[in-house]
Amino acid sequence: MEYFEKQAAGPVELIGQGMEGAVYDLGGGQVGKVWFNRTPDEVLPLQEFLDELKAQDLPFRTPEISAVDEVGERAVSIEAKLVGTPLSQALESGRVSQQQGLDMFVDVVAALATTHAGSASRTLPVVEESAPFWRYRVSWGDALAGLVSRRADKSQHYLQADVEGFEELVDHVLAKLALLELRNLQIVHGDICTPNLLVDDDGRLALLDWGFYTTAGDNTFDASTAAGFYDMYGPDARAIDDQLLGRFEELGHDRGRMYLYRAAYAITTATIYSEDGSDGHYTWCVNNLNREDLRAAL
Repeated sequence: MEYFEKQAAGPVELIGQGMEGAVYDLGGGQVGKVWFNRTPDEVLPLQEFLDELKAQDLPFRTPEISAVDEVGERAVSIEAKLVGTPLSQALESGRVSQQQGLDMFVDVVAALATTHAGSASRTLPVVEESAPFWRYRVSWGDALAGLVSRRADKSQHYLQADVEGFEELVDHVLAKLALLELRNLQIVHGDICTPNLLVDDDGRLALLDWGFYTTAGDNTFDASTAAGFYDMYGPDARAIDDQLLGRFEELGHDRGRMYLYRAAYAITTATIYSEDGSDGHYTWCVNNLNREDLRAAL
């Protein structure tokens, strides 16, 4: 695109495309991102958040936005390029073993447990909402309950048919969230999956795609979702999920709270990729909401 060509130090090449935007290599250690559904005013808080994140001194690299602009009513940003291979590809090629990959996931979640959420992390919207997740909310549990309630209303036509006792389940989730009292909040990534974790030739990690579910919250939320995201659709998905849940439990994360957050995530994102529930993510969410061990914990 012409805007990026003016900023580029070399040929502009498409690197990849995700839910929120398309990323282009600009050369000179920089990338450009075209945001699909965000205005510059909506990206600027993310820039401020990434500055807050950088100050956490994490053991892995994170994105940095150097400029935000608008082209054709869409936000564009210039960011430092994070080099490496997505963990999903590294696992598929055998460059990273399954055990190494699992260890990386545990290490990333454990590192995020050391963060301290500041004001910038509270200004971000999550999922596909436009207002900040923390707007008018006084606690993490209250904010998450509000999101669950809104998204349950939006998806109930499909989830009522596919999830046994869906309305009762939502009531249980909301009641449990209302009881949460957390004094110290961490920075939650919210989408720790193998495509979002880069591994370079020296084994260094970088965590991408902050913003979809990023906020100030409970590190146990990342433990819960990361365990389920490592392998969502493979034949060993449930066994790997259970293994990671067990490892996070050993680190001090409560199993019942992890199930609570898994249910909250499934309710809030079930129809995020297809409004009619026709994709694999919806099926993953339904399967989690119907899990006997999860339902027993609620």
